[in-house]
Amino acid sequence: MIKRYLKHSIVILLLFPLLKAESQELKRLTFDEVVRLSEEQSPNALIAKHRFRASYWQYRTFVAQYRPSLSLTGTTPDLSNSYDRVWNSGEGRYEYRSTNTISNLASLALEQNIGLTGGTVSLQSDLTLFNDLENNSRQYITTPLSVGLTQPIFRYNPLKWQKKIAPLQYETARKTFLSDIEGVHRQAVSNFFSLALAQMNKQIAEMNYSNADTLWQIARGRYDLGTIAEDALLQMQLSWLNAETARKEAEMNLRDREIRLRSFLGFNDNIRIELILPTQVPELQVNSQEVFDLAMQNNPQILEQELGMLEAQSSLAEAKAEKGLNANLSASFGLRDEDFNFNNAYSAPNQQQRVRIGITMPILDWGLGRGRYRMAQSSLELTQVQSQQAIIDFQQNLQLDVEQFNLQAMQVAIAAQSDTVAMKMFEVTKQRFLIGKISVLELNNADTRKDQNRRAYVQALQNYWQYFFNIRNLTLYDFIAGKPLDTDYDKLIE
Repeated sequence: MIKRYLKHSIVILLLFPLLKAESQELKRLTFDEVVRLSEEQSPNALIAKHRFRASYWQYRTFVAQYRPSLSLTGTTPDLSNSYDRVWNSGEGRYEYRSTNTISNLASLALEQNIGLTGGTVSLQSDLTLFNDLENNSRQYITTPLSVGLTQPIFRYNPLKWQKKIAPLQYETARKTFLSDIEGVHRQAVSNFFSLALAQMNKQIAEMNYSNADTLWQIARGRYDLGTIAEDALLQMQLSWLNAETARKEAEMNLRDREIRLRSFLGFNDNIRIELILPTQVPELQVNSQEVFDLAMQNNPQILEQELGMLEAQSSLAEAKAEKGLNANLSASFGLRDEDFNFNNAYSAPNQQQRVRIGITMPILDWGLGRGRYRMAQSSLELTQVQSQQAIIDFQQNLQLDVEQFNLQAMQVAIAAQSDTVAMKMFEVTKQRFLIGKISVLELNNADTRKDQNRRAYVQALQNYWQYFFNIRNLTLYDFIAGKPLDTDYDKLIE
């Protein structure tokens, strides 16, 4: 019974990998499909999407500051049982008396920020119910309408600078999202060709093993006939053993690269991937001046330089305002009434007004304000120098990238031709070896060149597409379609 159980267990363990392989879904993907899937469902693309959402809501917060806000506030109840200071109008002095009161307050306020001046204008209506428990009386105090103004004078106006900075921040976020997606495309290129190369290495290893096995069997027959020496036989056996090792390593490497691409595309373990290598590339040449103009217009790094300049200028303006005279104007005008009956509390309101100006003037701060201003000024000058240097470096690197890309189509054509020639050379060398015309060393050299040129072709394809998406990333422009890159931003925030 135990033996039968062990036999069944062994059979199940042996069949488990086969059952798992049969349960997996095989997806044959082209290069274009991998690029599209990376944009739609890769974790990196989702991260870029959520990062853009955060920037969008930050911009919406800025826009909301320029729109009126309506708020309702209330205090209920406000119970007081204590000694309070009360004005005695008969004697003309304050007295402390025991009080036992309950107050209820409701206030409705409409406020609007003034971006041009940095002030705030408001409309407000208040209602207070005052209950005096000591005298068993109550009173309604009303403010039907009051208009208020708060205006900083000679002070830093954050709304003015936010109006310049916030739209540029949002535009930078839009461009950064497109740039991040192009970065995802470049990762897709890398992962695609890593797996494609692993597939090719597996095919090469299988072919080399088959060839090595055939040649070793032939060499053994020749050795038995005495037509080759023992060292040649041992060389063929060593080639066969090395081919077997390379085949196992290629299989492990293939599994590793497949797992990486599967994870990158967001697939689960039930998906197996087999790639279809592209056979051609677009015959595309780009103009360096056009690329530079597009990059200066669209690249988020350039926008970030402009943003850094604005923020430095804002900091300088704030430091300059804080080191001098500061004033704040508060003014209000409205109507006010009170009565013991609610119906009469709005019948005969009286005017009320209030104006207040507060002034702050530093007299002795030991150079604190001047030091902050000088630091902000130096920071602005440093930002200007760094921005100019960054643009110069960007332009020089862009020129090299354009020249490299324009060479890639020719490199792919040469690599494809070299692959074909190397394969033919190997077949010719193999046939000559079979008839005893050349040595094992020459055959091995031909085999090595064949494998090198096949890998070089895949690498040339990878280089082309890496440089292509790099140019797209720098310019946010599709040179094949002939139009700027764009997306449905409204859909991103759904």
